[in-house]
Formats: sequence, structure tokens, C-alpha cells
Amino acid sequence: MAAVSLEVWLNTYIRNGVNAFFADYALEQFTAARFEEILSSANETIWVSQNSIGIEGFIRVSLGSVAPIDICSDVEISTLYVQPRHQGNGAGRRLLETGLEFCASTGRPNAWLSVNAGNERAADFYSRNGFEKVGETHFQIGDQTYPNHVLRFRLL
Repeated sequence: MAAVSLEVWLNTYIRNGVNAFFADYALEQFTAARFEEILSSANETIWVSQNSIGIEGFIRVSLGSVAPIDICSDVEISTLYVQPRHQGNGAGRRLLETGLEFCASTGRPNAWLSVNAGNERAADFYSRNGFEKVGETHFQIGDQTYPNHVLRFRLL
């Protein structure tokens, strides 16, 4: 999952060369140790999509995650990553459906996520799958901030 995260994140956000600032962030965040820590938490759940060779994507749902918008519950779809060469084959949709089934089982009225404001492909995917934009937030790396849309999916 760390390798998939590194590949997807760099492919999605780093277009003009990897500088030390982004390399340091990615290499710190996307590690096997970090995923072991996530998986050891009772509030974190991850499902993977795999083919005969290995993992092609995963979804992570976090419970108890304070939303940046007060009309959202504490259920966050923290991550949905699918390797670029597997995007468009239905893996992302299947992972999202699985994650949303779990979110619905919690009894919360909705689930939320944030998506980079410049990632139109992802925002369109979520919109086609029933999410609505309900606000804005920012993703922070060090002293730099990047605008993100807050999207909500009504479960009830």
C-alpha cells in the first residue's frame, strides 16, 4: 500500500519534476511503518483491490475524523488510490462501493472526503458517484497550503 500510495500521489500531484520538498513529504508519509500504524488503529479500515499480480488500489475509511465542515459526520474516506494504469477498469468504483457500505453500517448520516481542487478527474469521479461539494478546506505540507474541496455522501 505504501508503494501504491507513493506512485499515485506522485503521478497525481507532481507534474514538473520532484523537488526535495515534495520528495521529503512523500518518503515520510508513504512508508510500510506508517501503514502498520494505521492498520493497528481500531478507527481505521482499509480494503484493497488486487489482481493476480498484486495490489492495484485501496480505500481507507477513518472513524472519529473531525470534518472541516460542521454538516459532515466523523466518517472520512481518507484515501482512495488506484494505480494510474488500472484507473477506468472499475476498481475505484468497486472500492468506493465497499467503503460506502461500511460507512452506512456505522449509522452515521453521511461520509465525507476532501479532494485537491485541481484534481478534476477525481472530483468528477466522486460527483458521478453521488458526492456533493459542501465546502472548502486546505491540505498543508509544511508551510504550504493547497485548496481542497470537501465532498459529502448522504448515507441516510
